[in-house]
Amino acid sequence: MSQPIIQAEDLRKRYDTVEALRGVSFAIDEGEIFGLLGPNGAGKTTTVEILEGMRTADSGSARVCGLDPRESGAELQQQIGAVLQATSLPEKLKVSEAIALFSGFYNKRRDLRTLLDRLGLSEKQDAFYGKLSGGQKQRLALALALVHEPRVLFLDEPTAGLDPQVRREMYDIIAELRRERKTVLLTTHYIEEAERLCDRVAVVDHGRVIALGTPTELKQRSAGHTRITVRLAQPEIEGVLKQLDGVAECHRADGAYVLRSSQPPHTIIALVKYLETHGNELQSLEMDSPTLEDVFIELTGRRLRD
Repeated sequence: MSQPIIQAEDLRKRYDTVEALRGVSFAIDEGEIFGLLGPNGAGKTTTVEILEGMRTADSGSARVCGLDPRESGAELQQQIGAVLQATSLPEKLKVSEAIALFSGFYNKRRDLRTLLDRLGLSEKQDAFYGKLSGGQKQRLALALALVHEPRVLFLDEPTAGLDPQVRREMYDIIAELRRERKTVLLTTHYIEEAERLCDRVAVVDHGRVIALGTPTELKQRSAGHTRITVRLAQPEIEGVLKQLDGVAECHRADGAYVLRSSQPPHTIIALVKYLETHGNELQSLEMDSPTLEDVFIELTGRRLRD
């Protein structure tokens, strides 16, 4: 079998009293879209920075494209591309100038006109960076990361802060990278992003990988629980609804109550009886299969964005 293109083994990193990584391990095969899913502060960015060679682990080992990020320096940079959480360029730098500048850093270069066309930037090639929208800036950041046809692409929260339409555009671009068999490691705290884009996901919390597998495999871990979303005529106390038969967890989201139940029929019957007794009414009820968020709740006892 071929060696993984990315391998992290027992990575540990401490910042003063904060233990950012507590033994992170995973391996990624070439051509895989792999996600690190977890809340802010979970250790995702620190892990990526170690793999990129931007930060040194206190202990553990890493290999990217067969190279040690701590020692390979410029050689590794020829093999990887990266889109950071925030990219900042001079306001008066034109799009075409930025692409030409970055292409000069690498031994291998792709056709710049084709790259601009592919990322929808052809009409903006003479525009100043300071005049670009947030989505255009992010697409330019992606173009700069792809200018040398890297084997591995690191995307750190690639859609954070983007509006839904631009986020979908980014999804389409990442899906195209999958068709090209590019290896992509992305970090995200968006459940739908991980489920839609990733071949496999490592769920990270407090510096540890607490679950690893395909989205389907991970969701099967919560197969014993069904998500029931209800809207009520009057507010109720979450703690009271959590006491209903079969309910393992309850929280509010967008004006509705989300219940995780191991016994949906019993929960629904108990809910209706409770509402009748207390003079409340059920306005709507939806049942859904488990999500990656359900897996996270089951493993940690809290929601991903708490």
